[in-house]
Amino acid sequence: MKNADRPWSQEIQWYPGHMAKARRMIEENMKLVDVVCEICDARIPRSSRNPDMEALAANKRRVIVLNRKDLADPVETGKWIKSLQETETKAIACDSRSRKGVASFLPAVESLLQDRHSAEKEKGLVGRKPRIMVVGIPNVGKSSFINQLAGRKATVTGDRPGVTRGKQWISVGAKWELMDTPGILWPKFDSWQVGAFLALTNSIKNEILDYEALAVYFLEQMKEAYPDRLQERYHVPAARERTGEEILQDIARNRGCISSGGEPDLERASRMLIKEYQDGKLGKLTLEKYNGGSLGT
Repeated sequence: MKNADRPWSQEIQWYPGHMAKARRMIEENMKLVDVVCEICDARIPRSSRNPDMEALAANKRRVIVLNRKDLADPVETGKWIKSLQETETKAIACDSRSRKGVASFLPAVESLLQDRHSAEKEKGLVGRKPRIMVVGIPNVGKSSFINQLAGRKATVTGDRPGVTRGKQWISVGAKWELMDTPGILWPKFDSWQVGAFLALTNSIKNEILDYEALAVYFLEQMKEAYPDRLQERYHVPAARERTGEEILQDIARNRGCISSGGEPDLERASRMLIKEYQDGKLGKLTLEKYNGGSLGT
């Protein structure tokens, strides 16, 4: 198996030119907004949060949204939300595809802006729509989230990173204006595990991955956290007693992923496994379980 200790090639450029441009655009437009909404993936709450936002959105009111809660372990999501509410101003969990939880977003923003509304009312300033910037990593569901808030297809969406390439202002009802921004990563990941989590949740383009190494890493996580799911879907017994590569070989055999020479086709089995995980066929799984601290630590 190639690159077993690193699920991607050394040559990958994680910070292409369009992301650097998008970062500058976000920084330049930050002064125009009242609230920053940061969309994260409920399956990897910490790894899907861009550390650059601490500096970019400094002194701005913020709401953290854990999207795709339908794909995450609800117990773990509850722990993350509780932690966020203790350390951040506001936090909600939602599924932007089905709209579950989305309705709680604008009331959360409204409560953040109460003092501003009161101050403007005292000065006789009324009528200005509050502006919200929606930020997040690629393919985390920003545009789908905005479309649900707007009640229409106001932005372009797609199940792949890099669909949104420029800012868009969208009116939500008569009261709110939202800015959709391109998904951006950051120049350097703190660990290869962060990159693996982003790859597994489809925030990095599939064609740059070493699928086999990524699948083995995923199975190493699964055998510790959710061994029953491997038994239920792939009929893999005693997963905790075996290596990720051994489990992958079993999955290949059990699913008929066999090469012309009769050996397990691990590349084909890896692609199938990762696709089934991304499609939610393994159930509600959280790769990054809460272990204390905040999303920023």
